[in-house]
Amino acid sequence: MAAEPRRVVQDAPAKINLALHVTGRRADGYHLIDSLVVFAALGDRIAAEPARDWSLAVTGPFAHGLEGPKNLCLRAARLTGGAPAALTLDKRLPVASGIGGGSADAAATLRALHALDGRALPDPLPLGADVPVCLHGRPARMQGIGERLSPLPPLPPLHLCLANPGVPVSTPDTFRALTSPDNAPLPPLADMPDAAAVGRWLATARNDLEPPARALHPAIGTVLAALADTDGCLVARMSGSGATCFGLYATAAQADTAAAALSGGHPGWWVASAPVLG
Repeated sequence: MAAEPRRVVQDAPAKINLALHVTGRRADGYHLIDSLVVFAALGDRIAAEPARDWSLAVTGPFAHGLEGPKNLCLRAARLTGGAPAALTLDKRLPVASGIGGGSADAAATLRALHALDGRALPDPLPLGADVPVCLHGRPARMQGIGERLSPLPPLPPLHLCLANPGVPVSTPDTFRALTSPDNAPLPPLADMPDAAAVGRWLATARNDLEPPARALHPAIGTVLAALADTDGCLVARMSGSGATCFGLYATAAQADTAAAALSGGHPGWWVASAPVLG
């Protein structure tokens, strides 16, 4: 009996910018950032199996309009130079939502193809600023245009409630609306023995893209206010260029209760709770 073709599945966890400072702009137009990034234990999923030609099928609640040769998964796959594969993307995260969905999917595709036949990862990675940190897949400080990664000391248990009002946000539009691209970097990292300490440190940081995104999409302010009003919320902030926002909590019960309250009060929002991956 012939062996069944191997099929590899990789998770593509949501990327959360706990803080994001825009610290400059290069002559080529790329913005410089200083960001503290973690990953949530929820996200998309990519499967890869050998095939005669490249293909991509997209399933899941946010699949609409994502099939086609411009999809970042197919672009990443073709960069490997290896044999074709059939890819299936289970799209569970909102699109254009500030939590690295496309970049996380591309990184998961590269990991899946490497696991499938050992092919090398392409270097460099001309796929966007978030792909390197999504390949890293662990808490990190991200600097430069996303290429400089510094691992973080172990973080205490943290839990998230994520909420998105269903508004797609254009990252270029948000950057263009910045008042100034020249801002201070992250404050010095402090000792963070527990979630409360993480919250206190985050209160000294910010997301420089949040004010312009809120000006362009006022619904983001509504989400932030709803998160901040939940019991146990240590900080409420927008992730990336939006519109997904997060509340940070010390316990899973607090995050789950917040998610239930927001889902009940705002049935049109995408809401989820999850722990931060270590």
